[in-house]
Order: sequence, then C-alpha cells, then structure tokens
Amino acid sequence: MSGRAMLIVFGGLPGTGKSTIARLLATRLGATYLRVDTIEQALRGCGTLPDGVITEGYVVAYSIAEDNLRAGSAVIADSVNPLSVTRDAWRAVGDRAGVPVLEVEVVCSDAAEHRRRVEARDTDIPGLTLPTWDRVRRRAYEPWERARIVLDTAALSAAACADAIVAEIPVT
Repeated sequence: MSGRAMLIVFGGLPGTGKSTIARLLATRLGATYLRVDTIEQALRGCGTLPDGVITEGYVVAYSIAEDNLRAGSAVIADSVNPLSVTRDAWRAVGDRAGVPVLEVEVVCSDAAEHRRRVEARDTDIPGLTLPTWDRVRRRAYEPWERARIVLDTAALSAAACADAIVAEIPVT
C-alpha cells in the first residue's frame, strides 16, 4: 500500500478510539496522518482568531490532505467528522485529487466503557482541553447516510480494527 494515493477518512465521537486506530493505520501504511484536533489546537495557540476556531481546522486539513494526495501519498484524516457537510467535504477532496476515498466510522457500543475512556484519557496535544462525558453525549453528530466501514471498539482491538480497514482497501 505504501506510495499509493488514497484518502481514508475517520469519524466518530471522542473517546471511541479513532486516533489510536488512525495512527496505527498510518504507521502500517506509511501514510500521512492528519489530525484535526492538532490543527485546531495550533490555530487556538496563535490567538489570532477573535471568535475562536470554528471551521478553520477542517478547512486547513482539507487543503493539506489534497496537497499530499496530489503528491502521491496516502492520507489518513482523523477527526470527529460529525456532520454530513464535513463528510461531503472530505469526499470532495478525494474526488478533486482523483483518488479513492474510504470512510470509517468508529463507535463504542458499550456506553459504560465509552464513558470510562472519555473520563480516563489524557491528551497528547499540549493545551488541548478534552471534552467531558456530558459534552460528548450532547455533541451534534449526524447519522451517516452512505456506505462506510463501521468499527465497534467495544468488541475489537485497535489492531483488529486496522486489519479490517486494510482488508477493505481496493487492490489495483
């Protein structure tokens, strides 16, 4: 897979295991890893956005992803990706770059386990404030309207999830 341009787009609520799986997959595939949380925190750190970070992190990520795809790299996009408009925008990035797009939704069907993860995790991004369980539960998250790979981390390890994604990568 290394060297083959394609876009793998992750989505799912905080604490489901998206970043763990996405990083593992990026390492396994030799892909560029783009994490919207990292971009958004860097933008916040600049202190130049009077209204805070709203859509800017996603817009920057779309541009960086497209540049890397056009350069021939595989790209792993890691974000909550909560809305149809963000999912459509990621797909448009792949379409403009002329590469396949694989969408992955990560869920944790065990609410108690999901809560435990949210409440126990530490951030690996300096300055990032992680959401509380209450904020995760109240977060706007639209149902997916199209085909995607759905991975339930209540039942699968990160390695098993990465294996399942690799198995779905189209062979040329």
